[in-house]
Amino acid sequence: MNKIIVYERQNFKGMSREFTKTVPSLIDENFNDCISSLMVIGAPWVAYEHPNFKGRQFVYEEGQYATVEGKKDITIETNLCFSDFNDTASSHIVHRGVWVLYEHGENIGRQLIAQAGEKVANYGDLGFNNQLSFLRPLKYGAPTVKAKIQWEKMVKESEKNVKIDELVGVNRSDTEQSFSSTATKEYETYVSQSITFSNSTTITVGTKLTLDIVPGVGMETSISASKTFTVEKGKTESTTTKEKTELNLPVKVPPHTELTVNVMRKEMSVRVPVEFTVTRGSNTKIEYGEYRCSSGSSVHAEYSSKQLK
Repeated sequence: MNKIIVYERQNFKGMSREFTKTVPSLIDENFNDCISSLMVIGAPWVAYEHPNFKGRQFVYEEGQYATVEGKKDITIETNLCFSDFNDTASSHIVHRGVWVLYEHGENIGRQLIAQAGEKVANYGDLGFNNQLSFLRPLKYGAPTVKAKIQWEKMVKESEKNVKIDELVGVNRSDTEQSFSSTATKEYETYVSQSITFSNSTTITVGTKLTLDIVPGVGMETSISASKTFTVEKGKTESTTTKEKTELNLPVKVPPHTELTVNVMRKEMSVRVPVEFTVTRGSNTKIEYGEYRCSSGSSVHAEYSSKQLK
């Protein structure tokens, strides 16, 4: 949802109004000439000094403006003041995006808004000929990303039982003997998860999303991942969780018997396609990535014994 929230006082205080579509006049909203701070969510908004889109223009990109005079740092921009193209432009074609053109450097002076697909053959008609000194693209609001793991397309890469410990009790006497001084022993389990994006992804660094880990039929006892996996692209795209589990040990060893306990951990690795739904404003795009999970969270004991002579 693209919207702008305007406030009566600075620092987002006082009366407020929320708009999601074009407002030709704030007089009709009983909010004229009283905006002191604002928030923009999604696509940029252009405010005008006078009703019906007249007067000076004020451009606000996604973010919070504690005062309407506040300026945000812009890193994608072009300053023509120090080039041989300063004050020489007379026309433009916009291939994509929305741009702000300024009369002077560093976002100063009269400005024009140029939109995708626009072709202006002569700045003279706009009173802007040979005046362009600075321009920058408006940054679109951050996309919303929803992820769905396609468990029905899961590929099981490996599944095996790995021996992680061996305990041996030997009783050469004629009576039962205790196997161990403790009834249980602690072992480590783990779950490793990661997500990869396609090389052509439009999902930008810093985007956060949460995957609902709901395995398909038959997966519940094999993959013991947490119910959700939170990812921040470029920062936390993988995680490993380690826990402790207790295993019950035999209480007694029969007479003239050697009892062996093999402690086994079931380990499994899978990879699953992930469908990403990326929404920017009114545009939605489907992308694909991959979820991987390696789990060693199931520990059990296998017993064997032999008679001693």
